[in-house]
Amino acid sequence: MPPGNILVADDDAAIRTVLNQALSRAGYEVRSTSNAATLWRWVSQGEGDLVITDVVMPDENAFDLLPRIKKLRPELPVIVMSAQNTFMTAVRASERGAYEYLPKPFDLKELIGIVGRALAEPKERTRPAAKPDDFESIPLVGRSPAMQEIYRVLARLMQTDLTVMISGESGTGKELVARALHDYGKRRSGPFVAINMAAIPRDLIESELFGHEKGAFTGANTRSSGRFEQAEGGTLFLDEIGDMPMEAQTRLLRVLQQGEYTTVGGRTPIKADVRIIAASNKDLRILIQQGLFREDLFFRLNVVPLRLPPLRERIEDVPDLIRHFFAQVEREGLPAKQLDQAALERLKRHRWPGNVRELENLARRLAALYPQETIAAAVVDAELSQPAMVSGADEPRAEEGLSAAVERHLTSYFATFGDTLPPPGLYHRILREIEHPLLSVTLAATRGNQIRAADLLGVNRNTLRKKIRDLEIQVFRSSG
Repeated sequence: MPPGNILVADDDAAIRTVLNQALSRAGYEVRSTSNAATLWRWVSQGEGDLVITDVVMPDENAFDLLPRIKKLRPELPVIVMSAQNTFMTAVRASERGAYEYLPKPFDLKELIGIVGRALAEPKERTRPAAKPDDFESIPLVGRSPAMQEIYRVLARLMQTDLTVMISGESGTGKELVARALHDYGKRRSGPFVAINMAAIPRDLIESELFGHEKGAFTGANTRSSGRFEQAEGGTLFLDEIGDMPMEAQTRLLRVLQQGEYTTVGGRTPIKADVRIIAASNKDLRILIQQGLFREDLFFRLNVVPLRLPPLRERIEDVPDLIRHFFAQVEREGLPAKQLDQAALERLKRHRWPGNVRELENLARRLAALYPQETIAAAVVDAELSQPAMVSGADEPRAEEGLSAAVERHLTSYFATFGDTLPPPGLYHRILREIEHPLLSVTLAATRGNQIRAADLLGVNRNTLRKKIRDLEIQVFRSSG
């Protein structure tokens, strides 16, 4: 007796044929259709033990059909396929009750394995109820196989409170992933609180995390809430967890074990209703061997490990990413830009040591400093030869890169006049056209740090703040 009856819906005849053959060889009975109406009729008549459906069909989108299927037959597993391989496709599939999401093209052996698991699970298993489609934007970009796997894992985690440990190089977007887990999960109505361990003095980390009582230490003149209290009912993102001192690690372990903590100087335990997401660009296992990180804390944090690939491992995502960043900076008031094909190919050859953050900063500089709408490969090549501007390293090198960028902008500006003289009022015109991009690119180079930007430009900090306000400059603060 066959192990189950599979209903397949896809308007692509070739895909229907391939699935029919593969599933039949695996011992399943298969019935296929090219439209949603027929699939719905079969489901409503009680046919099928499992559904495999494409998202986009001629008569109806599967995301509209899924809630009806789950309401009528909540025990029926539905596997969703899609060539629209974005983060939001995976999330929407999960939100509407799909058992699994598979990006096209998919591996047939993987599909057969998923079908077997779905049919073997208890029939009373149900997914969380679907939520309204109120997503405002796509927070993650990329169609590479590496990103598709990230999307699938995130979609499974959205409706859980499981602790997640995100690893990856600097600039891969760890905080962005943490925010996606929060913003599209069941805690999205609560606060998202982030703390970077590497940015806080070690002797203040416990107070920052757990708060302190009045008189707990010198300078503690009032009671202060910590990040755990601020994140109550929401998500606490612990970035660069490898830099957490041992004393704070012990306190954090107690929270994860017992679900409560005490403030510095306090005695009364406080219950913690907080989801923990941690991240590190260091190998925590090496830190454990060096005696710098608690092994028991690592296992408590590493419930669901999630590795973000560096950009060099998903180089095929670069064109989508640069278009995404150009659209982003255009919404912030910078000119619209695009790259010619040769420039895109130059981006693909770059190793991207600063990962996605480096690419985003490049997009901001190109939009701010160059007047032409279509950027050529020579311009991209010149920008990529300025590593200090990309990495945001020490100030003298950043200043040198900034000067070179402004010089290129001025050269490009004068080239627009050819052999003729510029019009009268040259000083004020250059000042007006250079000042905004100059401040924008400096703030991009310093990742939004206005103190560093003022020092680089040699202006008073109050003057810089006034210029930012008067010129309506968007201050960008990079994360990840």
